[in-house]
Amino acid sequence: MRARPLPLPGDGGKEERGRVLVVGGGLEMAGAVLLAGTAALRAGAGKLQLATVAGAVVALNVAMPEARVFALPETDGRPSAQAADVLAEQVAGCDALLIGPGMMRDAEGMARALLDLSPRQPMVLDAGALNAVEAAGPRRGALILTPHSGEMARLLDRDKSVVEAEPLAAAREAAERFAGVIVMKGARTHVVGPDGAAGLYAGGGVGLGVSGSGDVLGGVIAGLLARGVPPFEAAAWGVFLHGEAGARLSKSVGTLGFLAREIACEIPAVMAKFL
Repeated sequence: MRARPLPLPGDGGKEERGRVLVVGGGLEMAGAVLLAGTAALRAGAGKLQLATVAGAVVALNVAMPEARVFALPETDGRPSAQAADVLAEQVAGCDALLIGPGMMRDAEGMARALLDLSPRQPMVLDAGALNAVEAAGPRRGALILTPHSGEMARLLDRDKSVVEAEPLAAAREAAERFAGVIVMKGARTHVVGPDGAAGLYAGGGVGLGVSGSGDVLGGVIAGLLARGVPPFEAAAWGVFLHGEAGARLSKSVGTLGFLAREIACEIPAVMAKFL
């Protein structure tokens, strides 16, 4: 990681460090958007926008006063496909886009619509937004996918056991098929680029396997993208920072029992060691 340093903070303020837009959640899982957005700011992004169903907007505004929060049209408590139209102006002005935290599936086609709407913006797809990539058109902007083994199995249409047996091979296939960077999440996380570059992180500890941890990881990666970090490096640094934050919490809190909301708070201290 020292050979691939993060950019030093400049004097340009929040505009220089980029704007992140996080889209996802629903009435039952709006907290995932909060976790991801917090992580993006902890990773050094300058400005944050959140978008989720209208019924959760007031709560998110109170919980995250640092962010601008957009209300999306919803169907059965989930963002609808019309959400893309509502966000068109914000998507055009963001430096990195994260779609998927708190989304169980993209039943209404919102993620697919956002993919088509933003062919140039660097984008991270997670959770229920991952399957939208299969039907999306060609992109110029960077694409990062963050599946666990079950999600990868669905992306590649094969048994989960096959993916778990050869996670690196699965990540390489997905990177080539979808022309993006793949973060193959697990106890040992592989980061693979479409050009064949690959990295492995095996630290962090079992405590990171907790609800909401993946939302934090997606937010860290999006925050680094907004700062101008190249896609493969953003993914690799995101995995590393997330893992090292977990290692710190394992010592200060315990091997198990720390919360996903606590992971992001450790990110600045880990980054500071490398500046």
